[in-house]
Amino acid sequence: MNIQNILVIEDDPDIREGVRILMEGENFHVEEAVDGFEGLRKLSADTHLGILDVMMPGISGYKTCEEIRKKSNIPVLFLTAKDKESDKLLGLMSGGDDYLVKPFSYAELLARVKALLRRHLIYDKAGVEKQEQKETEEWIEWKNIRINMRTNIVYLNGSEISLTEIEYKILLLLMKNSGKIFSVQNLYNRR
Repeated sequence: MNIQNILVIEDDPDIREGVRILMEGENFHVEEAVDGFEGLRKLSADTHLGILDVMMPGISGYKTCEEIRKKSNIPVLFLTAKDKESDKLLGLMSGGDDYLVKPFSYAELLARVKALLRRHLIYDKAGVEKQEQKETEEWIEWKNIRINMRTNIVYLNGSEISLTEIEYKILLLLMKNSGKIFSVQNLYNRR
């Protein structure tokens, strides 16, 4: 299994170090940033999860999360002292996936990180599989005829042929319903 990369954006060096030690102990690679600007510079396609403080110098964690969302769909966990319901709502509405209030237990932090990564991995895998399925569903074939249903291009014996819109619709209907018999009236009603 590939090592997963976690970006910790936290201005408190003690918390940053504690999180890094915990995550590295679980075989995660940790990239650290002291504020949102540095965190955004360090965000890459290899980042799998972000852990953000809310109150940081320069740019808040909420704004940092909004900027992350413009570039990435990685899970974002807010780790902050702000414990009001309105703070939690702001975190989630800015694009965060979870919110953990300081002081926190390292066991709970680790459990939340693993849960976020697990869900993200499943959704990413499902998205790739869905795209692959969509690509295979774009084509319909019968003997020496192939139709790309996304582009409406028809190939006969490997060469593209030109059809009118009605001819294309009738051919597609017949190929999708191989073996079914349609009356002229039925064909007319379906076009």
